[in-house]
Amino acid sequence: MSGISSERIASIEARKQELASAMSRADLSPDEFVKLSKDYAAIEPVAAAAREVRRLRAELEVLNGMLHDPAAEPELKEMAEVEVEDIRSRLPEAERALAVKLLPRDAADDRAAMLEVRAGTGGDEAALFAGDLLRMYQRYSEEQGWRFELISASASEVGGYKEAVASINGTGVFAKLKFESGVHRVQRVPATESGGRIHTSAATVAVLPEAEEVDVQIDDKDLRIDVYRSSGPGGQSVNTTDSAVRITHLPTGLVVIQQDEKSQHKNKAKALKVLRTRLFELERERLASERAGARKSMVGSGDRSERIRTYNFPQGRVTDHRINLTLHKLDQILEGPGLDELVSALSAEDEAQRLAGLDEA
Repeated sequence: MSGISSERIASIEARKQELASAMSRADLSPDEFVKLSKDYAAIEPVAAAAREVRRLRAELEVLNGMLHDPAAEPELKEMAEVEVEDIRSRLPEAERALAVKLLPRDAADDRAAMLEVRAGTGGDEAALFAGDLLRMYQRYSEEQGWRFELISASASEVGGYKEAVASINGTGVFAKLKFESGVHRVQRVPATESGGRIHTSAATVAVLPEAEEVDVQIDDKDLRIDVYRSSGPGGQSVNTTDSAVRITHLPTGLVVIQQDEKSQHKNKAKALKVLRTRLFELERERLASERAGARKSMVGSGDRSERIRTYNFPQGRVTDHRINLTLHKLDQILEGPGLDELVSALSAEDEAQRLAGLDEA
């Protein structure tokens, strides 16, 4: 981490001063002030980390000069030696903290997220497990102080969900949940299994950064909108009006169905929200593939076909296969609060991989 040059540190601090000066101008328009404020808020913690590195390096230089000064008193040299050891132990961590703040950020990290959970292999048991995962994310969201809103859900006849989509709003939602995308596998004895045999089933999770209207412009001529009566489990009609909405995006072939609301207008608005988010993710994936030179991090690509985690009920353990982390606290994880330990470990691994990439660059 010592590769961060003094010139780089000076330029960071100079940029902060430049922004502070610009914000104090009397002729600023409100829009200019908002933009400068955002830039200042982004660079302030980086400048603080840079200032700490510069301070420690400067102190170390002074102390080393004292140690090599033949005219310095022995007592002063002894004190300097102690301080040098202290600074040498603190400096690498300060340099690492600065390096972390200098890592390129995913522009979507601060966004709300769209969570999609779908039952995979395993029939009824997979649907029950999909329901368990949905509740886990809902409880975790509540712990984080986020707002969790179910957008649509297709319940299975024995409980749980064939698929469910939720919108999660709050601070840093996508940054925390983006490594949850993939195949989640469960090993347990199903409630319907009389023989007590352990079954393996799976559910897929997708976490997508939620798109704003300004991100994705959808042309009405690119949409085919069909309305029909919504139906519940078993095909029975649950609504006497044509309130269910199916939107097909003709250029991509993406289809979104929304029937949870009694109002056709509300169903259409929710369907467009989901469609916009999926189109935004398609564009993100296209840009990412264009930058294919960037190597995959150990926490994986977020590919929904990639098995990422196993929940083993007989042993009460959860294993994340990407970072080889096993926690014997399955209940706490499924209850929500325990999930944070996994989320933090995945974020730390991603950070470590990206820092290693900086060192290799």
